[in-house]
Amino acid sequence: MIFIPLPFQGAYIIEPEVYQDERGSFYRFFCEDEFKQIGHNKPWIQINHSHTKSKGTLRGLHFQLPPYSEIKMVKCIAGKILDVIIDLRNGSSTFLQWTGVEISAENRRMMYIPEGFAHGFQTLTDDCEMIYHHSASYVKDSEGGIRWDDPMINIKWSLPPIHVSTRDQEFPLINRQFQGIKL
Repeated sequence: MIFIPLPFQGAYIIEPEVYQDERGSFYRFFCEDEFKQIGHNKPWIQINHSHTKSKGTLRGLHFQLPPYSEIKMVKCIAGKILDVIIDLRNGSSTFLQWTGVEISAENRRMMYIPEGFAHGFQTLTDDCEMIYHHSASYVKDSEGGIRWDDPMINIKWSLPPIHVSTRDQEFPLINRQFQGIKL
């Protein structure tokens, strides 16, 4: 696996090393020894799968508060998405900055998202499927969110959003008193 650092400490794009022959191809999603090289030392506790029907749909931007903060690793197994993370770590030099990376079944990339980040994505094709690895179980009362159109973040989405859940639309806007997540 090739770990490509993102502009945020601890965040990576992971490109697989693909082995091909006349039968097809093979590559790893995860290898404990290789992930130790980037400091990953927590087990994957939960693995989720999502299917999104329509191009332009937005999911997120979600995070969990301590003590249920989680590391995520996401992979697109069908279609193409713009995967977005926002640094919410209190005291971070990149606090409230975001980045977006195209992840697709074709490019086989994954995104490794450390604790203290909000995560969301927009589908760039119809019928996208995602696999999410989580280092902590989902705890509803610990979940938070950043609104997809928050002007303090100003994310440049690839397409005009066509579907956003009611829950995601109702997250409050960030104000100047927002301190982020203390890990």
